[in-house]
Amino acid sequence: MKLYNFFRSGTSHRLRIALNLKGLQAEYIPVDLRSEEHLSPAYKALNPQGLVPALEQEGKVLIQSPAIIEWLEERHPTPPLLPADPEARAQVRALAAIVGCDIHPINNRRVLEYLRHQFGADEDAVNSWCATWITAGFDAIEALLAADSQRGAFCHGKGPTLADCYLVPQVEGARRFKVDLGPWPNIRAVDQACSALEAFALAAPSRQPDAA
Repeated sequence: MKLYNFFRSGTSHRLRIALNLKGLQAEYIPVDLRSEEHLSPAYKALNPQGLVPALEQEGKVLIQSPAIIEWLEERHPTPPLLPADPEARAQVRALAAIVGCDIHPINNRRVLEYLRHQFGADEDAVNSWCATWITAGFDAIEALLAADSQRGAFCHGKGPTLADCYLVPQVEGARRFKVDLGPWPNIRAVDQACSALEAFALAAPSRQPDAA
């Protein structure tokens, strides 16, 4: 497998975690968003959307991190990223979707670059924009975590799931945009528990070869 990604990309980060949890290795191919490499003809021939990550497997290219992680779950079901119980699966998917559908899409690089270049937003304004949507999503996640009396150290149950794959990169993003994590003790605890696992530690942006 070849993994086309960028060290600081939240979507790349969540896929690296999922791969690690599955015990799968992929050749790391950096795509430098800072130099617009993702918009190059060579990369867009691989992924017409010009986004990261992309995963090349047996001559086929998979795009969009939710689709790739679902593919991983179907092709490599052990260990599972989703619980067996349908209601529990829905809960885990909902937690992941708060990040994947409601926080990340409006805080990703192309949106922020549009704010900077089309509306003249400075870095304080960009950070405020990001904090608004991170706060709204984290408030909801914190309430859901607090209401789950059966939860262990992670987002659901006693081990990491799809929800943790999504949440931890978003916590990393919150720190980057200078969001105070103080109001969300359960989220901080989940992040700490995940960070103690090798699968998460090895996926961290600072551990990637293009982080320098």
